[in-house]
Amino acid sequence: MLRFLPLKLGRLYRCLKLLLVVGLFVILLMNTHNLFASFQKNELTDRRFINLNKCPACFGTSWCRKFMNGQVSFETWGRLRFLDVFNVKNVYFAQYGEPREGTRRVVLKRLGSNQELADIDQKICKRATGRPRCDLIQAMYKTEFARINGDVRLLTPEVVEGWSDLVHCPSQRLLDRVVRRYAETKDSGSFLLKNLKDTERMQLLMTLAFNPEPLVLQSFPSDEGWPFAKYLGACGRVVAVNYVGEELWSFYNAPWEKRVDLARQLMDIAEQLTNNDFEFALYLLDVSFDNFAVGPRDGKVIIVDAENVLVADKRLIKQNKPENYDVWYESRFEECDREACLSFSKDSLCSRVTVDHNYYAVCQNLLSRYATWRGTTGGLLHDPPAHIAKDGQLEALLDECTKPKKRFGRFQAAKELREYLTQLAASSSSLVSAR
Repeated sequence: MLRFLPLKLGRLYRCLKLLLVVGLFVILLMNTHNLFASFQKNELTDRRFINLNKCPACFGTSWCRKFMNGQVSFETWGRLRFLDVFNVKNVYFAQYGEPREGTRRVVLKRLGSNQELADIDQKICKRATGRPRCDLIQAMYKTEFARINGDVRLLTPEVVEGWSDLVHCPSQRLLDRVVRRYAETKDSGSFLLKNLKDTERMQLLMTLAFNPEPLVLQSFPSDEGWPFAKYLGACGRVVAVNYVGEELWSFYNAPWEKRVDLARQLMDIAEQLTNNDFEFALYLLDVSFDNFAVGPRDGKVIIVDAENVLVADKRLIKQNKPENYDVWYESRFEECDREACLSFSKDSLCSRVTVDHNYYAVCQNLLSRYATWRGTTGGLLHDPPAHIAKDGQLEALLDECTKPKKRFGRFQAAKELREYLTQLAASSSSLVSAR
């Protein structure tokens, strides 16, 4: 009886696949008219579709002229609205055209699911009127986003502290940087709030409160060497960023040499975000294969989802000297039954100068045998060549980086792992050259 079970399950799987195909075909037939209309119309010129009608309860308007002129258009499948049910994150691929530069690929983000965006509207209404529904534009002028007016010279920490991960523990130096580099104003370059228009100021504060990813990309731009996707602009509640390449997950089964190079870059990113000349520590609170992408030409690893980034100002920590500020903080490994989960204390990240969180996040969720994603385990460095597996050094360093046995062992393990991966990448490239 038991030997027939796999056969029955196989038949059931094939039947489900057939039903899915038939269902999609029926949906296509039912939406034939809409299908043709979708290919003929550029919905990115529709003010309501991009929620431009909700401004200043939006993320910006710097790219609106490009949207309205039809310079931005969805790629083929992005035009089919009935497929949005599968696009929970509201991330789209599009083409952007400039007369002199030609056409290039960009990524459009609504910065939240439909439910999350609806929640934004409700929260604004409740903050302004106490009710979940209201005239959204009028409500914006009754919230704290409008009360912080142009008479206030600076955006100060006590006003926005805790609004989002970016400003969980903000310093004045960080907020001045955010305002000075705000890209949704024509008068960028000044850290004074009075130089922003009322609508620009409200858009900045709303972004800071609900999804600060655009502000992270603007404040720590790729042009200055930060490992983030390049911010391009916004219109309504649609933000445009530069297309980087395929997500990191696509390289899970790439040749060993490629995976070693990617792992080396990931550890370099962890180091750069932790220790840099600016003395801003950027801690990645959400680390998964979907949050990184790889450039097709240069093979460079870039962070493409920066919503959950906590920024701690090390200069301020050294100045204020909170309790145990100079004691190294070691993230604690914990078993987890979910994918890409991490254990951390935001308050500790904000009050210590030396922190190993980024090494821990990359090692546990991306590189080591503890990494789980989409039903797989083993991490990016799974199945190493026999001679490397036999040596045992790689496995030992990954284990110590993820689940250290010694006190503060992760700091040393991360340093040695970076060096080891650099050596492996160099030897692999020399072998390829020799061929």
